[in-house]
Amino acid sequence: MYRALTREIEVVVEPFYLEEQSDPEDDRYVWGYRIVISNNSGVAVRLVNRYWNITDQNGQVDEVTGPGVVGEQPRLSPGDTYEYSSGCPLDTPSGLMFGHYQMETDEGEMFDVDIPAFSLDSPGLLRVLN
Repeated sequence: MYRALTREIEVVVEPFYLEEQSDPEDDRYVWGYRIVISNNSGVAVRLVNRYWNITDQNGQVDEVTGPGVVGEQPRLSPGDTYEYSSGCPLDTPSGLMFGHYQMETDEGEMFDVDIPAFSLDSPGLLRVLN
Protein backbone atom coordinates (compact mmCIF):
# COMPACT_ATOMS: atom_id res chain seq x y z
CA MET A 1 0.00 0.00 0.00
CA TYR A 2 1.02 3.57 -0.65
CA ARG A 3 0.22 6.54 1.61
CA ALA A 4 0.30 10.32 1.43
CA LEU A 5 -0.73 12.86 4.07
CA THR A 6 -1.65 16.46 3.23
CA ARG A 7 -3.17 18.81 5.82
CA GLU A 8 -4.22 15.82 7.94
CA ILE A 9 -6.04 14.20 5.02
CA GLU A 10 -4.63 10.76 4.31
CA VAL A 11 -4.83 9.01 0.95
CA VAL A 12 -4.05 5.27 0.88
CA VAL A 13 -3.76 3.41 -2.44
CA GLU A 14 -3.70 -0.34 -3.02
CA PRO A 15 -3.13 -1.28 -6.70
CA PHE A 16 -3.79 -4.78 -8.07
CA TYR A 17 -3.34 -6.41 -11.47
CA LEU A 18 -6.52 -7.51 -13.26
CA GLU A 19 -5.35 -10.57 -15.13
CA GLU A 20 -8.84 -11.46 -16.38
CA GLN A 21 -9.16 -8.07 -18.14
CA SER A 22 -5.60 -8.04 -19.46
CA ASP A 23 -4.35 -9.48 -22.76
CA PRO A 24 -0.54 -9.30 -22.92
CA GLU A 25 -0.51 -10.75 -26.45
CA ASP A 26 -2.50 -7.67 -27.52
CA ASP A 27 -0.42 -5.26 -25.37
CA ARG A 28 -3.31 -4.67 -22.96
CA TYR A 29 -2.52 -4.61 -19.24
CA VAL A 30 -5.19 -3.56 -16.75
CA TRP A 31 -4.89 -2.65 -13.07
CA GLY A 32 -7.46 -1.81 -10.47
CA TYR A 33 -6.79 0.31 -7.43
CA ARG A 34 -8.59 0.88 -4.17
CA ILE A 35 -8.33 4.30 -2.57
CA VAL A 36 -9.26 5.24 0.98
CA ILE A 37 -9.40 8.95 1.86
CA SER A 38 -9.47 9.72 5.59
CA ASN A 39 -10.21 13.18 6.92
CA ASN A 40 -8.20 13.44 10.15
CA SER A 41 -8.41 17.23 10.13
CA GLY A 42 -10.77 19.44 12.10
CA VAL A 43 -12.71 20.75 9.08
CA ALA A 44 -15.11 19.23 6.57
CA VAL A 45 -13.90 18.98 2.95
CA ARG A 46 -15.46 18.10 -0.39
CA LEU A 47 -13.48 16.34 -3.12
CA VAL A 48 -14.16 18.66 -6.06
CA ASN A 49 -11.71 17.56 -8.79
CA ARG A 50 -9.06 14.94 -9.53
CA TYR A 51 -5.78 15.00 -11.46
CA TRP A 52 -3.88 11.87 -12.52
CA ASN A 53 -0.48 11.52 -14.17
CA ILE A 54 -0.21 8.02 -15.66
CA THR A 55 3.16 7.06 -17.16
CA ASP A 56 3.80 3.75 -18.92
CA GLN A 57 7.18 1.99 -18.95
CA ASN A 58 8.04 3.71 -22.27
CA GLY A 59 7.62 7.14 -20.68
CA GLN A 60 4.31 7.87 -22.44
CA VAL A 61 2.32 10.22 -20.15
CA ASP A 62 -1.46 10.43 -19.97
CA GLU A 63 -2.95 13.20 -17.82
CA VAL A 64 -6.52 12.81 -16.61
CA THR A 65 -8.56 15.55 -14.95
CA GLY A 66 -12.20 15.83 -14.07
CA PRO A 67 -14.82 16.48 -11.44
CA GLY A 68 -14.86 14.20 -8.40
CA VAL A 69 -14.21 10.46 -8.47
CA VAL A 70 -16.37 7.64 -9.88
CA GLY A 71 -19.17 10.13 -10.53
CA GLU A 72 -19.21 11.53 -6.98
CA GLN A 73 -17.92 14.60 -5.14
CA PRO A 74 -17.89 13.20 -1.61
CA ARG A 75 -17.99 15.44 1.46
CA LEU A 76 -15.92 14.21 4.38
CA SER A 77 -16.61 15.58 7.84
CA PRO A 78 -13.80 15.36 10.41
CA GLY A 79 -13.21 11.68 11.15
CA ASP A 80 -14.94 10.44 7.96
CA THR A 81 -13.43 8.09 5.40
CA TYR A 82 -14.40 7.56 1.77
CA GLU A 83 -13.40 4.52 -0.25
CA TYR A 84 -13.68 3.80 -3.97
CA SER A 85 -12.18 1.56 -6.62
CA SER A 86 -11.27 2.33 -10.20
CA GLY A 87 -8.98 1.04 -12.91
CA CYS A 88 -6.33 1.88 -15.45
CA PRO A 89 -5.33 0.17 -18.73
CA LEU A 90 -1.82 0.45 -20.16
CA ASP A 91 -0.14 -0.70 -23.39
CA THR A 92 2.96 -1.80 -21.43
CA PRO A 93 3.46 -4.34 -18.61
CA SER A 94 4.33 -1.66 -16.05
CA GLY A 95 3.76 1.97 -15.25
CA LEU A 96 3.43 4.61 -12.56
CA MET A 97 0.53 6.75 -11.35
CA PHE A 98 0.33 9.78 -9.07
CA GLY A 99 -1.81 12.85 -8.75
CA HIS A 100 -3.87 15.00 -6.43
CA TYR A 101 -7.42 15.78 -5.39
CA GLN A 102 -8.65 19.35 -5.25
CA MET A 103 -10.54 19.79 -2.00
CA GLU A 104 -12.82 22.59 -0.85
CA THR A 105 -13.67 23.46 2.74
CA ASP A 106 -17.16 24.59 3.75
CA GLU A 107 -15.70 28.12 3.88
CA GLY A 108 -14.70 27.92 0.20
CA GLU A 109 -10.93 27.44 0.65
CA MET A 110 -9.46 25.27 -2.13
CA PHE A 111 -6.32 23.16 -1.69
CA ASP A 112 -4.69 20.07 -3.21
CA VAL A 113 -4.26 16.73 -1.44
CA ASP A 114 -1.50 14.48 -2.77
CA ILE A 115 -2.21 11.02 -4.15
CA PRO A 116 1.00 9.03 -3.56
CA ALA A 117 2.95 7.69 -6.53
CA PHE A 118 2.34 3.98 -6.96
CA SER A 119 3.67 1.40 -9.38
CA LEU A 120 1.67 -0.77 -11.73
CA ASP A 121 3.66 -3.96 -12.29
CA SER A 122 2.45 -7.10 -14.04
CA PRO A 123 2.97 -10.31 -12.05
CA GLY A 124 6.23 -12.04 -12.96
CA LEU A 125 7.73 -8.88 -14.42
CA LEU A 126 11.52 -8.95 -13.96
CA ARG A 127 12.86 -5.54 -12.97
CA VAL A 128 16.50 -4.56 -13.24
CA LEU A 129 17.68 -1.85 -10.88
CA ASN A 130 20.86 0.11 -11.62
